[in-house]
Amino acid sequence: MRRQSVRLVDCRKTSDMLHITNSHLISGRGLTSEEANQHVDIERKSVTLKKQHRHKAEKPYGCDQCGKVFAQLGNLVTHKRTHSEGKPYCCDQCGKRFTLSGYLNKHKKIHTGEKPYGCDQCGKKFTHSGTLAVHQRIHSGEKPYCCDHCGKTFSHSGALKEHKRIHTGEKPFGCNQCGKRFAHLVTLVAHKRIHSGEKPYGCDLCGQRFTQLGTLVTHKRIHSGEKSYDCDQCGKRFAHSGALNRHKRLHTGEKPYGCEQCGKRFAQSEYLVKHQHIHTGEKVYGCDQCGIRFGRSEHLARHRRIHTGEKPYGCVQCGNIFSQSDDLARHQKIHTGEKPYGCEECGKTFARSGILAAHQRTHTGETPYGCDQCGKRFAQSEYLVKHQRIHTGEKPYGCDQCGKRFTQPGHLVGHNRIHTGENPYGCDQCGKRFAHLGNLVAHKRIHTGEKPYVCDQCGKRFARSGTLAAHQRIHSGEKRYGCDQCGKRYCHSGNLATHRRKHHT
Repeated sequence: MRRQSVRLVDCRKTSDMLHITNSHLISGRGLTSEEANQHVDIERKSVTLKKQHRHKAEKPYGCDQCGKVFAQLGNLVTHKRTHSEGKPYCCDQCGKRFTLSGYLNKHKKIHTGEKPYGCDQCGKKFTHSGTLAVHQRIHSGEKPYCCDHCGKTFSHSGALKEHKRIHTGEKPFGCNQCGKRFAHLVTLVAHKRIHSGEKPYGCDLCGQRFTQLGTLVTHKRIHSGEKSYDCDQCGKRFAHSGALNRHKRLHTGEKPYGCEQCGKRFAQSEYLVKHQHIHTGEKVYGCDQCGIRFGRSEHLARHRRIHTGEKPYGCVQCGNIFSQSDDLARHQKIHTGEKPYGCEECGKTFARSGILAAHQRTHTGETPYGCDQCGKRFAQSEYLVKHQRIHTGEKPYGCDQCGKRFTQPGHLVGHNRIHTGENPYGCDQCGKRFAHLGNLVAHKRIHTGEKPYVCDQCGKRFARSGTLAAHQRIHSGEKRYGCDQCGKRYCHSGNLATHRRKHHT
């Protein structure tokens, strides 16, 4: 047997000899005699490089045709074959071609379904020994591949290679439809389904289809109720990791998404996208019934329920139904009495954070929302929207019983109770019931004696804001109620009614 020898110089052992036999290369790597000779020749030429890089885990083997470098000599030999003869080994099942017969043999197992390599821990079987070796690291916890940028470790080299693209910004995979580029092949494959409309993953319970397997897996948890991701701060559980990560920002206060226009920051990217519509004024979502446009899709969905009358959200305590989920959430706090949001100035507590924010403006005097018609300013944006309907005359909310129209949805809801006779709000002191929550709140002050509205002229206190407004007309001399018979005017509507009974009936 003819033997060829190459002396490799090691920085510690300069007298070691590496003997490479042609027969071993032919049998072990599937190489021809000529290729084995080429292998030895390359080894001889790379002695200097190997001496320099042996301890640095670099890639000392370079292709003299294209410059590509490799960590192992055998990989270089295989690569050089692509320059000399292409891929001579062809699969007779699908036509795919390979540089080595060994690669072809591995590939054929895809068609035969052969999985000769079994895991002794869980019994799972694999087509290739390398895939089994990677799988076994799940059981052992071994992560031998380490990122030299951030120190993160991985169980297989492919995962490390993909991870490194985060640091380099490399996006080698491009879409031939729109040109968008991706760091990972699987992301490109999933992206292409946007163009093709393909949804290969179907739910066997409801039939809904998805472009990505991961989305299907997450969707199935709706049916199973599985919530495998739990928060280590509060114990709340979630169906998928993304929801948990977003939730954790409530505890950390992290807001990684910032608006370039005003600097405002958000915990979730979708909140930033919605916020940016404020600056652009863009209203991309239009109602096909009345043409009103909205900057957010959920605002359009809510608006459409005005036309459809749909009320999908029901209270399990009293059966009251609502068109909006947040209306139901607000309503349920009537039953629970929960008021988790407290004012640091006066200690008053509120059921909603938005009400607290609006309340705090009573202390600061801030009125950030101004009417561009008359200049009047408001502490809350919804007050401005309602006010602007005075100028436009718009009354978008109509009663389907009598046709009367209203500027605000709450007024329509309250009006409808005239027809239904519904009094959903009950006093827990005396049992008296009311059609409107505001009336119940005002009524309760009879029991508590609370009079929160103060006249700034004389200091007299009142239980209701309307009573204070009527009282202040004594000081201002305003007489807004006039008799249409004789023209006499009064400060209060009650006085006008008394006048009419006495003189005109």
